[in-house]
Amino acid sequence: MKKFVFATNNIHKLKEVAAIVGHQIELLSLKDIGCHDDIPETADTLEGNALLKARYVYERYHTNCFADDTGLEVEALGGAPGVYSARYAGEGHNSEENIKKLLHELEGKDNRHARFRTVFALIINGKEHLFEGIVRGEIITRKRGTSGFGYDPVFVPEGFTQTFAEMSEEQKNKISHRALAVGKLCKFLNTL
Repeated sequence: MKKFVFATNNIHKLKEVAAIVGHQIELLSLKDIGCHDDIPETADTLEGNALLKARYVYERYHTNCFADDTGLEVEALGGAPGVYSARYAGEGHNSEENIKKLLHELEGKDNRHARFRTVFALIINGKEHLFEGIVRGEIITRKRGTSGFGYDPVFVPEGFTQTFAEMSEEQKNKISHRALAVGKLCKFLNTL
């Protein structure tokens, strides 16, 4: 079984990706390799941030790894919060405040179209590869559901009536932006 480090400190993401990859690969966390650094995310694109994190781990720990960056892109806000999704309301990475700010910015707007976009950067034997997953949907006017994390309580994916936060973990992991990107990554690994 292939071993990869997933370069994240986000326990929710780690759990979600572990559930998606199942037994296809052995997933190690930053903690598993003794990395307790807060890896900088200073790029102005999702691709750039994913590559920064993957390169950081690969260069310091010399191990095959992947990293992701995810953004919620809202049409009426010109694609915001985008790359700043995790810290939309400030540096604290506070989902509650981020949602509050998002709903405030959308007050009175009819266009609620949005998309979640995830980019995974994989570095394997020194070679870099990018994988993208996109889910389109709408931002509702108030939170619904208690599962998931981030903007999940206000995002309803196209073709569904439930928010990501109202779905079971299993259901979300079949259709989410992260699941789509990880699916492409796993498909690629299976060709090696």
